[in-house]
Amino acid sequence: MRERTGLEDRLGSLKHFENELLDAITLVELAEAEQDEVSATEGLDQLKALKAEAGRRQIEALLSGEADANDTYIEVHAGAGGTESCDWARILFRMYARWAERHKYKVEIIEETAGDEAGLKSGTLLIKGHNAHGWAKTESGVHRLVRISPFDSNARRHTSFASVWVYPVIDDRIAIDVNESDCRIDTYRSSGAGGQHVNTTDSAVRITHIPTGIVVACQGERSQHKNRATAWNMLRARLYDQEIEKREAEANATEAAKTEIGWGHQIRSYVLQPYQLVKDLRTGATSSTPSEVLDGGLDGFMEAALAQRLSGGGPAAVEDVD
Repeated sequence: MRERTGLEDRLGSLKHFENELLDAITLVELAEAEQDEVSATEGLDQLKALKAEAGRRQIEALLSGEADANDTYIEVHAGAGGTESCDWARILFRMYARWAERHKYKVEIIEETAGDEAGLKSGTLLIKGHNAHGWAKTESGVHRLVRISPFDSNARRHTSFASVWVYPVIDDRIAIDVNESDCRIDTYRSSGAGGQHVNTTDSAVRITHIPTGIVVACQGERSQHKNRATAWNMLRARLYDQEIEKREAEANATEAAKTEIGWGHQIRSYVLQPYQLVKDLRTGATSSTPSEVLDGGLDGFMEAALAQRLSGGGPAAVEDVD
């Protein structure tokens, strides 16, 4: 059914492009014949929009990784910096939720750990939709924010960091065996909204995979049983993601160094003060409207990063993604 849905989507898109292209060409031709500048401009705008969408679909058609079509988890963790970093983690958390909503993906909050004063220490989203992981996978890394801190009474400029980890949901086609004796399971009370039951029972579950040090947590459900099942699925997904990284490193050590996922690997800067700029440090793609980016406008950055990967890892052309 997944493959069928994907094929129907691609065939439907092709028919849509054909119809839209014919309509736009007809509009431009009629506008030129009648010297109607308004209609001509409208037709040209339609053609530009079709070109942009065709480019996006071209990249999407190349998402052929084993798990690219799968749903995805997105984890956000605040870095050092106290309340300011926790607030930055909350902003990123919302940014990815808004990006998913723009694409009509289903969004579920798996885990949220509130900061001491504001924001989030950590949070995990589950994004459900075709090619969700394929699009989001290039977002893993460290994200840097520069702004006048609303938590600084002296209105000084602060630099904050938060890390993002993206890994796929593993379905039945991919078998990942986990030895339970290698894991430590902790239960604790959930934090945040959820009512009296959530806050008075040990329904949240944390699993630590001792050999690798991977830690996953889930508190999205009132039932400890459901949270435990989700946490096991998350652990299998993280172990799968780690195995894929090992394969890539063995296949091409140089390329693996460029795309290493780790706390010290900064991928993007968001500058709100003293000027407005978002810049991807891998591809050179930029945007002069950070508010749009932080409201989920990530497609330009994702497309540039995917194009760079698919072209063999060379630097992408610098472009403004506004």
